Amino acid sequence: MDSSINLSAEYVDSGVADVLKQLDLELIGLNPVKTRIKEIAALLLVERVRQNLDLATTKPVLHMSFTGRPGTGKTTVAQKISEILYRLGYLRKGHVVTVTRDDLVGQYVGHTAPKTKEMIKRAQGGVLFIDEAYYLYKSGNERDYGAEAIEILLQDMEGQRDGFLVIFAGYKDQMETFYRSNPGLYSRVAHHIDFPDYTNQELMEIANLFLTEQNYSFSKEASIVFEDYIDLRRNLPFFANARSIRNALDRIRLRQANRLFSRKDENLSREDLMTIEASDIKASRVFKGEIEGHDLADPKRNDS
Repeated sequence: MDSSINLSAEYVDSGVADVLKQLDLELIGLNPVKTRIKEIAALLLVERVRQNLDLATTKPVLHMSFTGRPGTGKTTVAQKISEILYRLGYLRKGHVVTVTRDDLVGQYVGHTAPKTKEMIKRAQGGVLFIDEAYYLYKSGNERDYGAEAIEILLQDMEGQRDGFLVIFAGYKDQMETFYRSNPGLYSRVAHHIDFPDYTNQELMEIANLFLTEQNYSFSKEASIVFEDYIDLRRNLPFFANARSIRNALDRIRLRQANRLFSRKDENLSREDLMTIEASDIKASRVFKGEIEGHDLADPKRNDS
């Protein structure tokens, strides 16, 4: 009996190759993150093949920690991880349930347990993505119920290894403090992945990708001006990587629309409607050293 396995064929047949290809296409840069995800996928594929050949094995611990500033792709990667695990049979559904402290921690005695258990129930067969996870722990506050939520999570992470995957996410420094305060939690997280900030060049590529998807493009001068915008914006408060770029482009499109509307009595070409000009960017308050628009709306929000 031939018991050999072709891993390349298994890789393609599982659909994991397609998911990783999508990850490369959807996220610019993040090469260390992508490499780590591919390594985890390889481990899980080999483990599945070993099980198929009746080789004794224990299922690997898969709970993860994603650290990095907002807008670095953490939510997108969580979705891809969930899909990979689903395709390899490690998760039954492959969906992602995103929560924050408010979804898990109650305001009075007896309120936290049912809230946390309800979120765990919703995440069964998929991923529970806990954003800004460090807010679960408040040192020195005896009336805070975050510790109770953590304890319930710990119990279910250990007891339901086949049920769901937990991903803790947030700023790197705060997450390190969070784990130092909860050594039992740290030991149950197998994969700690740091998401670096995008470089200026990568942010420019992201901007061009966003514009292309919406049938816009920079003029030659506008492209140069937006490079200056990126350099200025990243040195202002509440910089959120790709999210700040998306917000900026929303405002730029608004200015472009108003500029075109001022020419409403003229015939506009397809190129007019598609082209972002330098003036649409230069009107930003960022060039005066100020932040603007919905970057200020919720500075604590940690969109990934």
